[in-house]
Amino acid sequence: MNLPHWQSFIWIAILFFSVSLISCGSKKYIQEIPYNFSSEPYTNAANGVKENVDSKYSVIDDNVDKLNDEELHIKEKYSIIMEVMPKEVTHYKFYAYIDRWIGTPYKKQTLEEKVGVDCSYFVQSLYSDVYGETFQKTPDGIFRSKSIQLFTGRTFLKEGDILFFRYDKMHPISDVGIYLNNDRILACTANGLNIYNFNDEYFQLRFVAAGRLKPKN
Repeated sequence: MNLPHWQSFIWIAILFFSVSLISCGSKKYIQEIPYNFSSEPYTNAANGVKENVDSKYSVIDDNVDKLNDEELHIKEKYSIIMEVMPKEVTHYKFYAYIDRWIGTPYKKQTLEEKVGVDCSYFVQSLYSDVYGETFQKTPDGIFRSKSIQLFTGRTFLKEGDILFFRYDKMHPISDVGIYLNNDRILACTANGLNIYNFNDEYFQLRFVAAGRLKPKN
């Protein structure tokens, strides 16, 4: 519908006046909203809080002992197996030696990686390589060694202690094992050389005593 020129002029004037009011109102609104401020004070305040927090804490170096990748792997692996904190796994040579033999089948009077292992032969080899101590290769021979102090209290057990078991009625000391940590032991069963729970009835019924290296003068 075509409007007369004078009516068109009136509509244009009304529209211009309305837009001007909205624009002025918008500027006033923007000036009054609470978030209309410079970000610089906020940034400075946030940085101040961060610096205050950072000053109370230090960066922790998880590898303070400067371990190589293999040692870090051993620490993580055996902390998980024994359910202890990684910081409790510190004897890397001991666990690295054990790690090579885990899963080796039991074979009497044998010591060959992945082929067969007799636990008394393994203990003799481990103590020779890791602790520099020589034992006989029989459970009874290790039990009678003058280099170790025998005891029976389980609460005194420490990493590396030798465990003595009686499986055979004809032999009071039939087999040996190694105490690790948190009631985990290294022993030979029908499943081979592996890590087991010392609380298992199988071991508790057969446990005779434990032995620890005497301090050297």
